Amino acid sequence: MDKTWDCPAAAVADIPDGASVMIGGFGGSGAPIELIHALIDRGPRDLTVINNNAGNGRIGIAAMIDAGMVRKIICSFPKSKDPRAFTEAYLAGRIELELVPQGTLAERIRAGGAGIPAFYTPTSFGTELAAGKPTAEFDGRGYVQERWLKADYALVKAETADRHGNLVYRKAGRNFGPLMCMAAAATIVQASRIVEPGAIDPEHVVTPGLFVDRVIAVPDARQEEDLNIEGAVYA
Repeated sequence: MDKTWDCPAAAVADIPDGASVMIGGFGGSGAPIELIHALIDRGPRDLTVINNNAGNGRIGIAAMIDAGMVRKIICSFPKSKDPRAFTEAYLAGRIELELVPQGTLAERIRAGGAGIPAFYTPTSFGTELAAGKPTAEFDGRGYVQERWLKADYALVKAETADRHGNLVYRKAGRNFGPLMCMAAAATIVQASRIVEPGAIDPEHVVTPGLFVDRVIAVPDARQEEDLNIEGAVYA
C-alpha cells in the first residue's frame, strides 16, 4: 500500500478540535517542524499535546501555544532556552500542564503502543507527582502506578521512509518517534527522502510500516534551533 501524501497540509487536514497529538522530538532533534506548522495553518483547537518539551521560541509547539490551539500539554520539560510561549499561557491559566518524568513519559507511550494499561515505577514515589496515584511495595521498595499514554495522532520526523511507511531515523532524531508511531491511532511522518519499497535493508528498519499511515517528503526540513537563531516567528 502506497502511503505517500502530496504535502504536509493535506496530511494533517483531518485533525479535529479536541484531538490528542503526540509530537516527536527531543528539543529540536527530530521535531517535525513542517508538520507542526501545517497543523497551525489548519487551526484545530483544544488539543492535548504530548511531547518531551513545551516549545521553544515562537515556532513549532511554541507557536501552537501562541495560536491558542493547545488546551493541555503532557511533557517532561516545560522550560527551555526560550519558554516564553508556554510560560505566558500557563501563568495566564490558558494551558494545563501534566508533568511527567522523562523515563516515565517514554514508558507510558511504549505501554500505550504495547497494549499495557498500567505499570509500576519507583520514579516520583513520595513526591507531589505521585499524589492520587495507586502505590505498592515490591521487594521492600515503594512504586507508583502509571497509566499508558495513547493518542489520536502522532506527528513524527524520519530520515528515510519507503512508500509502505517503513522508517529509518537520523541519529538522535529517533528519540520518541518509534514509540509514538506505535501509540497513536494515526501516524503522520515527514521524511527527508522517500524511496521505493525494498530500498531499505529490512535489518535497518526501525519503525515498520504497519505503524505508519501517511508519509510526506520534506527534503529541506528546517531545524528548530536554526529558526530560533534567526528569530523566526510562525503565526
